[in-house]
Amino acid sequence: MRVALIGQAAFGEAVYRRLLEQGEDVAVVFYEREGDPLHTLAQEQGVPAYPTQELRRREFFQTYADLGTELNVMAFVTVIIPERVISLPSHGTIQYHPSLLPLHRGRSAINWAIINGEAETGITIFWPDQGIDTGPILLQKKAPISPADTLSSLYRNILFPQGVDGLVEAIVLINEGRAPALVQDETQATYEPPCEGQLADIQWFRPAEQVYNHIRGCEPQPGASTTFRQEIIRLADVELTQRTGPGLYGEVLAVDESGLQIGLNGGALLVRRIRQEGARAIAASEFAGAVGLQVGDRLGR
Repeated sequence: MRVALIGQAAFGEAVYRRLLEQGEDVAVVFYEREGDPLHTLAQEQGVPAYPTQELRRREFFQTYADLGTELNVMAFVTVIIPERVISLPSHGTIQYHPSLLPLHRGRSAINWAIINGEAETGITIFWPDQGIDTGPILLQKKAPISPADTLSSLYRNILFPQGVDGLVEAIVLINEGRAPALVQDETQATYEPPCEGQLADIQWFRPAEQVYNHIRGCEPQPGASTTFRQEIIRLADVELTQRTGPGLYGEVLAVDESGLQIGLNGGALLVRRIRQEGARAIAASEFAGAVGLQVGDRLGR
């Protein structure tokens, strides 16, 4: 089957390598950034490669159509692909999404599953249409969310490899003529906006577990944010602990080599790393020493 692979980054590259191992004919690659791993691999393979944005230009459509691809495989795509491109191949288009659709539509699906404190998520391979993650489902795989998972660990350790396997399995089903197209149950649908900007702000008054989940769901991007002396800082590598003394939510209860202990509504938070805007993350104790943060100071004020 002649495949057009549309994607980016390490995930797109991993899917490409698996398709090559499976003997699929990857006829063209569409990438989102010059020099990313998918683009580089396409160049190494001598396969035609174009920026994904070209698919949105009417002038380019004939070039795409002349390639004669039978299936579009969308592996980590963040731009809207026109319907004329989605529907042209004889076998249509399949897409990876890191949630159990129709739950968590949108591009921050992993973030919100963790932020909401859910114990389970998964991946979906579906047939995209012109809605946002609304097309019929081809297959799904479930995955647990551990109490210590972050956006990074959940994606890297589980949803990334599950997604690669899922796309390959879907192509096998399509080749065998056994690929389902199950309509999503709109009564169960949820959609969340991108987890960025003010949505990353920590609301210290919330129950301890909600604050903890929020920080895990924002790590590493966009980074859960708060302020200290009007400067935005982002917290990472946190642990929910028992409170060791009195204090207000957001108040620094202890500072030592292990990090900062911050008072919460019903517990405490050990913060091991802090990132200032435009800088790399450093040990929380190092940050405290550099800015003069002390016990009794309060974050978010």
